[in-house]
Amino acid sequence: MAAIPVIALTGYLGAGKTSLLNHVLRAPDARVGVVINDFGELNVDAALVTGQVDEPASIAGGCICCLPDEGGLDAALERLADPKLGLDAIIVEASGLADPVAVSRIIRFSGVDRVRPGGVVDVIDAAMHFETVDRDSSPPARYAAASLVVVNKLDQIPDADRAATLDRIESRVRERHPEAHIVGAVGGRVDPALLYDVADAEPEAGQLSFRELLIDGAPDDHPHHHVHAVSVTATSTGCIDPGALFDLLEHPPAGVYRLKGTVAVRYRERVRTYVVNVVGPNVHVAAGTGAGNSLVAIGTGFDVDEVRARVEAALRPLDGPVPTAGLRRLQRYKRLSI
Repeated sequence: MAAIPVIALTGYLGAGKTSLLNHVLRAPDARVGVVINDFGELNVDAALVTGQVDEPASIAGGCICCLPDEGGLDAALERLADPKLGLDAIIVEASGLADPVAVSRIIRFSGVDRVRPGGVVDVIDAAMHFETVDRDSSPPARYAAASLVVVNKLDQIPDADRAATLDRIESRVRERHPEAHIVGAVGGRVDPALLYDVADAEPEAGQLSFRELLIDGAPDDHPHHHVHAVSVTATSTGCIDPGALFDLLEHPPAGVYRLKGTVAVRYRERVRTYVVNVVGPNVHVAAGTGAGNSLVAIGTGFDVDEVRARVEAALRPLDGPVPTAGLRRLQRYKRLSI
C-alpha cells in the first residue's frame, strides 16, 4: 500500500479553512479522510462540514473524526490509514488557534504506519490578515511551516488595493519561506489536484495564480480566466542516476508544488524500484514495485517546456556504474521516510 498523504489545513479564525475543505471534498470520486481538531466544547467546525457536504460519509471516506486535542491524532490516523478504506488523502483541519509549526511537527513525527506528511496548507484572510495575524515588525513563524499559502477572500479587497496587498503578503511570506507555493482564491476554491491525486478532476472556477493576480486589472478585465493546477508527466526505461533525481526533488522548478512517481535504480547488482513523493520541502521515498520510470510534476503557472525538460533529464537512463553519492542520498531519504 502506498503511504497516504496527511495534509495539515491551518489558518486563523475565519480565514476560510472550512470553505476550502468543503470545496476539495467535492472532487469527483475522491476518498478523503478528515480529522477535525476543534478545541471548543461544541464542535462547530464538524457541524459546518457535515452541513455543507451533501453526502459526508461517502465523500469523506466514511469517517469524520472529532478530536478534543492533538493527543488523539495518532489514533485517528491509525483508523483512517486502514487499507480497507482506500483513502487518497487525510486532511487534518486544525483549530484556528493552532500553531502551524506545531501541527506540522505532530504529523511529521506521527508513529502511524502507511501515512506520510502531505504538506501544510495555510489559509490567509486577505482582507484581515494584517490586523489579526501579521501585525509585528517580523513576519510570523507560521509562514515557515506552510508549504502552500492560500490567499483567500480576494473579492473583499478593493480593486485599487488588491495588487499591493498581494505583493505585501508575498514579500512577508518569502522572508520566512522563500520556496513557499502561493495561490490566490475566492471562497476557498483551490484546485484539489494541488493537495492530492484526483482522478479525472474537472477544472474549478475561483482559483487564480498568484502572479496573475499581481497583474493590474487581471481579476476584473478577465473575470472568467482562472489558472488551475497543471501537470507534466515524463517516462523512461532503464535505471536512472539517483543523484540527478534528487537534484530535481530537492530543487523543483519554479511553480511546481508536488512531484510523484516511481523510479528504477541499480543497487548492489539488483534493479530496485522506489516510489517518490515531494510536497514543498518534504521528500518521501519508499520501496515500490513494477518496472520503468514515471514522474509527474504538479503546480501552477509554471513553464511547461522547462518543467518537462527538467523531469525528463532526471529520468534519463544511466550509462555505467551508479555514483556512490547518489545512492547515499537515496538511502538517507528512505531511512528518513520510515
